[in-house]
Amino acid sequence: MNEVTTRRSFLRGTGVALALPVLESLYPDKAAAAAPTAAGGRRKRMVAINIGLGLHAPNMIPETAGRGFELPTYLKILGDYRDQFTVMSGVSHPEVGGGHHSYKSYLTCAPHPNGAGFRNSISLDQFAAAELGTETRFASLSLSNRGPGLSWSRSGVEIPTLTRPSHVYRKLFIEGSAKEVTHRVQRLKDGQSVLDVVMEKTNRMQRRLSGRDKEKLDQYFEAVREAERRLHKAEAWELKPKPKVEAKAPVDQTDSKEIIERMRLLYDVMHLAIESDSTRFITCNFPGMNSVPVIPGVDIDYHNLSHHAKDPAKIEQLTIVESAVISEFAAFLKKLDESAEPGGSLLDSTMVLFGSNLGNASNHDTKNMPIVLAGGGFDHGQHLAFDKKDNYPLPNLYVSMLQQLGLDVDRFGTGSTTMRGLNMG
Repeated sequence: MNEVTTRRSFLRGTGVALALPVLESLYPDKAAAAAPTAAGGRRKRMVAINIGLGLHAPNMIPETAGRGFELPTYLKILGDYRDQFTVMSGVSHPEVGGGHHSYKSYLTCAPHPNGAGFRNSISLDQFAAAELGTETRFASLSLSNRGPGLSWSRSGVEIPTLTRPSHVYRKLFIEGSAKEVTHRVQRLKDGQSVLDVVMEKTNRMQRRLSGRDKEKLDQYFEAVREAERRLHKAEAWELKPKPKVEAKAPVDQTDSKEIIERMRLLYDVMHLAIESDSTRFITCNFPGMNSVPVIPGVDIDYHNLSHHAKDPAKIEQLTIVESAVISEFAAFLKKLDESAEPGGSLLDSTMVLFGSNLGNASNHDTKNMPIVLAGGGFDHGQHLAFDKKDNYPLPNLYVSMLQQLGLDVDRFGTGSTTMRGLNMG
């Protein structure tokens, strides 16, 4: 077991979770000065959405490349925002197969997610949140309408998801009683006292070490200091009042077959989270279902429809389902576009990645992933059409997105450069 794994395992056993250090930017009073921001001081945000059962390519991908393309069925639903999004085709993650398991690599680019020895890497949102997430009460939010999410830690551990919109709302906006707040703060203080014990033990150990082991111990000390800074930051946020919003708490849709209504509620709390600046990094996974969704004109289960094998009747019903899915995404973009902030709208400052880990869900193919990137200050209004046989690496898009956040990076996952043809606005 390597040193990083050992160190994290040890501290996790004490009830403390460590992350790689971000140094001074972890202090709330210095975060604004230390963290990169947009030109003119505008906040930058990122949302990533995955549709786990794919999106029927003929309805999603334009026939011509460049600008001025004719909108296919699904993009017509997004037509009001055609100048605010870029659609991409002929893209995929290198060496990522695994069919449905490929959702694990949607934001990490880690190869072979269905392999026996697979170990994931950090997801795009968590990479960004580690650098910039201390500016908000919550570094990130990982959501799903059911089951697993898209966010993974630096050590490849899945970040737990929130699946109930009412719980997300409560987390964002409900203070709790004074007694509950005091209890939460005390738990944070207890975590700090555990770190004091950890440091005392490792200081005693240091006298017996030299050379490479001492260097490893220094790295360990920095990790402990990092945890302390995070605990102090969390304690400071607990003592600050949560934002007030006019929107009422959502009533959860308990019928799992009401997938569109459940999707709508999650989009609503995502918008509230961004509008209130409670977080700037959100992921949301919509994995689909093995039953018939409550949508007029649909009487075949959603998973079965995704495996249509070019059956016209199934494709017709699949189009109904996916059109409803795209409509909710369009409504989310509308909310962001209509929410003003200094310098523009929330959509102007929020990159919204929308697509699927599957290119052709009918045969579990992970090539030719359907991808739309909206907002966030890029020069949009185009179809970036790459080779459908020799796909362009999608991870390069992630490098572009990180740079758009202001981060000084030139690689992410298997991405080694920015995305060809995608320029900042």
